[in-house]
Amino acid sequence: MDTAKLILKGHEYEFPLIEGSEHELAIDFTKLRAQTGAISFDPGYGNTGSCMSEITYIDGEKGILRYRGYPIEQLAERSSFVEVCYLLVNNKLPTAEELASFQQKLTYHTLLHEDMKKFFESYPPSAHPMAIMSATAISLSAYYPELLDPEIIDLNIVRLLAKFKTIAAYAYKRSIGQAYVYPRNDLGYTEDFLHMMFAVPTEDYVVPEVLTRALDLLLILHADHEQNCSTSTVRMVGSSQANMFASVAAGVSALWGPLHGGANQAVIEMLQMIHKDGGDYQKYMNMAKDKDSGFRLMGFGHRVYKNFDPRAQILKKAADEVLSELGINDPLLEIAKNLEAIALADSYFVERKLYPNVDFYSGIIYRAMGIPTDMFTVMFALGRLPGWIAQWKEMRNDAATRINRPRQIYTGATVRDYVPVKER
Repeated sequence: MDTAKLILKGHEYEFPLIEGSEHELAIDFTKLRAQTGAISFDPGYGNTGSCMSEITYIDGEKGILRYRGYPIEQLAERSSFVEVCYLLVNNKLPTAEELASFQQKLTYHTLLHEDMKKFFESYPPSAHPMAIMSATAISLSAYYPELLDPEIIDLNIVRLLAKFKTIAAYAYKRSIGQAYVYPRNDLGYTEDFLHMMFAVPTEDYVVPEVLTRALDLLLILHADHEQNCSTSTVRMVGSSQANMFASVAAGVSALWGPLHGGANQAVIEMLQMIHKDGGDYQKYMNMAKDKDSGFRLMGFGHRVYKNFDPRAQILKKAADEVLSELGINDPLLEIAKNLEAIALADSYFVERKLYPNVDFYSGIIYRAMGIPTDMFTVMFALGRLPGWIAQWKEMRNDAATRINRPRQIYTGATVRDYVPVKER
């Protein structure tokens, strides 16, 4: 077996190599501390593999994203979000019968217990929807206790997938002071969610097909993305054998941060600022190159993708189609396109591989759909849910899973004697 050699203070150590199915190489440092007394130091875990996974493959250099081996471009064009949920959770594409059964289960588990409505009513109208999402997700564990029976776990997975969109819609309704709209069994997954979002009990509302298609696409593109901040959080919490609801609630909280799930909101705010300033996008691109300007170009660059984000290419085309079909002429879309055109041609951005990422165009589509900016992160969470569940399930079924316990380099005070307060 190939090995990697480490020379530390004159001593040589060998560690095995691990090769993934796409020929990714890793040095197995499982016994590093036991053999050498040293630990690896990797702030942000950018070079650390925390697990082995069969769910999502990313090649940032080539702009590749695949779920269970299926290219994201094919899934975005031919699949549905419900089918992608099944794929991620069950590690295979469903047959027609399996898909119909899965869809039916999702349909008939969308209702929340009536007592849970009191949770929503207890929050002030100013409460951020993500706070409500996280708290309500973990509250589901009180209604559906986790048992070790695999059938119960599978049922709870369906319950969470089905009820999460109801929670999201109710969180929005609470934030605008409107009455809750019950889910409908005659509507598909995304159509039902949009109906709960925008319908009012006293009026008939038919969800435009263009909105259903657009949301389905957005959810597919956000369904999983390897070991990002929120997914790693789900796995870390789950490694303590915390239940799925608690683990996912932790993922929601991790996603809330502006550097993760809130990035598309930051893009919209940036575009609005440029528009308000007269739409001089060249001015802001120049500012982005000036490190002393304090301006940061949002929606460009990615921790993983060093060539292009394949999701951004799909959404750029979708943004044109959605706005055109809705008859919306959004000046922010034109500003976004001009910013992208400059970035693709300017050597400053090309050399630094600052290409548009998925957040750059998703916010524009959500804005066109009538979804307010404080709901953008909730939409991200709704899409990422099947990935979180798949990752939690994979971690839970892996006999090699250990409770996560990162090490640290201590830089505090050395030993010192305690001095009583009266002597200080």
